[in-house]
Amino acid sequence: MQSSENFGDYSKTFITDVPTDLESETAIFYARTLPRFPDEAIYIYSFKEHRMIYAGGWEEILGYKDNEINMLAIVNMSAPEFAPFSHELNDKALQFIHQKSKDLEKYSFSIELKKIHKDGTAVPIFARVGVYSSENGKITAIIGRFQVNRSLIFGKVMRYAAYGPEKEKFEEELNKILFSYLAISNKEREALELVAKGYSFKEIARDLKVSHSAIEKRIIPLYKRFNVKSLTHLVSFAYDNSILP
Repeated sequence: MQSSENFGDYSKTFITDVPTDLESETAIFYARTLPRFPDEAIYIYSFKEHRMIYAGGWEEILGYKDNEINMLAIVNMSAPEFAPFSHELNDKALQFIHQKSKDLEKYSFSIELKKIHKDGTAVPIFARVGVYSSENGKITAIIGRFQVNRSLIFGKVMRYAAYGPEKEKFEEELNKILFSYLAISNKEREALELVAKGYSFKEIARDLKVSHSAIEKRIIPLYKRFNVKSLTHLVSFAYDNSILP
């Protein structure tokens, strides 16, 4: 496996450690117009300007002032046990979206992880990152929303989801590339939850309005990924590792 120093190499070629200028017209505009929920921090990073153009809520969430938080710091503040997977997910998601040229603003992904507060403590975060703007089929800015969620229970398995016009392809690509990690996507977890309730693959396919083979593609690869030998063992593993409630 790669050393942690090499993770995120693709993403890091596009980001810098330049923070936002809170007195700029752009930052002031977003501060006034962009809704932010309690226990949430937001950033907008511009690929055109190679800098953060807006940041809000970071001192309350992770201890960094809004005018000092930067994109490189955000990428590198994941807790050690989450960092390799988080960096790889950032890389592969950005690579996938860079191959697209239409409806870019509809693409995003989410991940549940721990980020390290400036004081060294771990903070449970639900993060969602998506395309904020584009021009001529190219991404110009991304937006990230980091929500503190104290109810998250972490096991050994990373949890993530993909969204967008080609959601199935997006998630399948991430699943294929991230197969070596103990990770599970939203769609896989959705199907597994129904398996745990005793539904057959045929019943699950009907309930989720997909094909029988689509359900097999969500469940069967989990055997090898989690090193389990049966469906019962898989469900037991899911409960033991907080994949299922």
